[in-house]
Amino acid sequence: MYDSKKEYYLGIDIGGTKCAVVLGDNKFNIHRKIQFETLTSERGYAEILSEFFTHIENIFKDFPQENLKRIGISCGGPLDSRKGMIYSPPNLPGWDNVPIVKIFNEKYGVPAAIQNDANACALAEWLMGAGKGTRNMVFLTFGTGMGAGLILNGQLYAGTNDLGGEVGHIRLANDGPVGFGKAGSFEGFCSGGGIAQLAEKVVSEKLKNGEPVAFCSNLEDAYKLTAKDVAFAATADDPTAAEIIRISGEYLGRGLAVLIDVLNPECIVIGSIYSRNETLFKPHVDRILKEEAIPSALEVCRIKPAELGDTIGDYAALCVALHDN
Repeated sequence: MYDSKKEYYLGIDIGGTKCAVVLGDNKFNIHRKIQFETLTSERGYAEILSEFFTHIENIFKDFPQENLKRIGISCGGPLDSRKGMIYSPPNLPGWDNVPIVKIFNEKYGVPAAIQNDANACALAEWLMGAGKGTRNMVFLTFGTGMGAGLILNGQLYAGTNDLGGEVGHIRLANDGPVGFGKAGSFEGFCSGGGIAQLAEKVVSEKLKNGEPVAFCSNLEDAYKLTAKDVAFAATADDPTAAEIIRISGEYLGRGLAVLIDVLNPECIVIGSIYSRNETLFKPHVDRILKEEAIPSALEVCRIKPAELGDTIGDYAALCVALHDN
């Protein structure tokens, strides 16, 4: 039973694989969530938006639409948060120059706002997760790629054209795994795809030299290794997997040192792969940070795993609506 006096907020999560609409309140309580497959290869953005509208109409059968206050939208970039536009994200073919904020604003008659998905997740961890209570926080996705969101002086910082926080593009070495289209980048060393590339290189070299690798016995399988495979083997004390984690962890430390020296944050929150495997990465990260970061800046910065885990997507778009309230 809904509260007729409660104010409600909608979160619209637009992803390349799945989309979701979430109804919540200003206490971060989620009252309804509906998820569906995007299927961008089969239908255009208008059809996907139509499905959003259908699900929202069904939600409003149980909750009073007149109590809706704001709508928050989370989507992969490129986009323009000020103009409310989506500009052809690589995982959303056909979403060219979509005035998404205007569409939702006119459809439901309430203010709407959009942020890229990394910024939306940063808001969630800042407002209700590991970064709660801080004024200067960095959030790193460390998932399939390396995205980031910056909270500076108590405000989300998106940059001049929503490219603030693209730390995955920083080059940390002259060569190395490719991420963000750049060999040796932060994303190359510290992402699921980057760790898979590292695993392929390290394991292949060992096998070609006649060295056994317990979790991969032949070259053909080396090309199929994932970050999950590596983490699982490293947890079981496999030395080759531990070497791969060490490389990634050391470059994670180097990347974090740059962020600490430049931004002087209170907290860096790291999600996905790091949050699930903190004990594997932390010794390498801590060692490099002591070598590379300004000591007084490092002293006031906590490196923390994300707290919201797999639920972060449920809250990210909702937090865009709440933050812009």
